[in-house]
Amino acid sequence: MPADYYSILGVERGADEAAIKRAYRGLARKFHPDVASDKVAAEVQFKQINEAYEVLSDPNKRRHYDRYGTSTGNGAAGFGPFGTPEGFGDIFDMFFGGHRQQARAGGPEHGADLRYDLQITLEEAYRGVARDISFHHLATCETCHGNRAKPGTSAARCERCGGSGVARSVRQSAFGQFVSQTACSKCGGEGEIVGSPCETCHGHGRVDRARTLTVKVPAGVDEGSRIRIAGNGESGSRGGPPGDLYVYLGIVQHPRLRRDGADLFLDLPISFTQAALGGTVEFESLEGKLDLEIVGGTQSGTTYRLRGRGMPHVRGSGRGDLLVSVGVVVPTKLARRERELLEEFAKARGDRIEDRSFFERVKDAFKAD
Repeated sequence: MPADYYSILGVERGADEAAIKRAYRGLARKFHPDVASDKVAAEVQFKQINEAYEVLSDPNKRRHYDRYGTSTGNGAAGFGPFGTPEGFGDIFDMFFGGHRQQARAGGPEHGADLRYDLQITLEEAYRGVARDISFHHLATCETCHGNRAKPGTSAARCERCGGSGVARSVRQSAFGQFVSQTACSKCGGEGEIVGSPCETCHGHGRVDRARTLTVKVPAGVDEGSRIRIAGNGESGSRGGPPGDLYVYLGIVQHPRLRRDGADLFLDLPISFTQAALGGTVEFESLEGKLDLEIVGGTQSGTTYRLRGRGMPHVRGSGRGDLLVSVGVVVPTKLARRERELLEEFAKARGDRIEDRSFFERVKDAFKAD
């Protein structure tokens, strides 16, 4: 039976990349054979975790797995991206300092991506809209330009790790010799020491800044749509590129209209006479007032399809349809003349109707006198 990669990582099927990565990091720390107490069981679990992460972190492999329940990976079975000696080192890089950290110590670091949730109305989704949003992000310090040192000074190479940013230790175990690498305790893995930190950013190289920008929402977007604004996330460290800003859209429920993809649905009340005799009914839509031609003899629950009156397609031309479901409204109160006309109509059709009450008949008798 194929492995359930989502259960192995402990995430939902709809989990995003960040959630999958968080789950993987926590499990890999716990079950790494070099740190777990039960090394034999940990090694088996560790292989499963890596295999699950290899598939779910790759969009193409994950799509194939979700559809067919199998992986298309070419790596060593059970080891995922760490099936080779080179790949196995990545686990140390991510969790324990890794052999690759030495090459990157003090080097540029990519800024983190940001998420912003934006609520819009169905009318705005129909027409498209430009909205100003405000958020906080880490920006490069303008005083030290991101190098963390007070102007006029510079960082010095860490003497303890020799600028590598890592501390190594060798241990013997039942599986052989393990080389463990952790971040240098003196420089924190940076590979350098800032003797005189910048007074503006306190030696971090970045500061919290408020920012406002305009987001252009195209017409036709749906609930959960995502807009990527490149380069507007967190600033990178030590000259690294900035991350991106992802704007996730939510659409406020409309009081009268429902949506399914590009189609819109509307419940429209009409009178008994309109349903029986037919006629033109005016109603309000997202594009303004529209007329609906009611065919005589229309039954309650009948649906009329107005083609091309729905939501525009985000990609491509054309629009969906507007489906109007009519419901016949029965009046709760009738004027005397209205009731008389309906009674005549009922008698002409041979329908049995409710007789007038005793008090109504008495009232009519007094009026006759």
